[in-house]
Amino acid sequence: MMKLDALRTRALAVLDRFSWVGPLGIRLSLGAVFLGTGWGKVHNLEQVTSFFTELGIPFPAGQAAMVSGVELVGGTLILLGLFTRFAALPLMATMLVAILTAKRPEVSGIRSLLAFEEFTYLAGFLWLFLAGAGRASLDALVFGRKNAVPGRSRPPGALPRNSREREGARP
Repeated sequence: MMKLDALRTRALAVLDRFSWVGPLGIRLSLGAVFLGTGWGKVHNLEQVTSFFTELGIPFPAGQAAMVSGVELVGGTLILLGLFTRFAALPLMATMLVAILTAKRPEVSGIRSLLAFEEFTYLAGFLWLFLAGAGRASLDALVFGRKNAVPGRSRPPGALPRNSREREGARP
């Protein structure tokens, strides 16, 4: 049992070194998608306005311009990992509105709702909002550890860095 525990500890230590890959992958994927959709909407505002009119969205021209800008600027910020938590909020709202308007007729239950790509995007933005951009981001470069929880030197569940931490001493 002791060998299995040691193997688990070593495996988690190796995985911890690559924990930056997850947030980076999500950010690159979501950022590229929304930078692209925002760019397309900005250059086709008339079509977006017409679609929003069909959906019954109030002030469709203003909403089309706003959503286009949110997707373009928000997607760029998410891609760069700059002001990630701030950028994720309006993008989450956009996905929520998309689900409640454009996708609503297709909802036949929880399974169909969870299958929408808009729901997946919403979940990704929620994760970025809660977890942040990660170490491979401009947020980490510009703001460093300022976003860390006060009084906590390591994230919950993180493995000890050295023998002092394993013994319970403060680093």
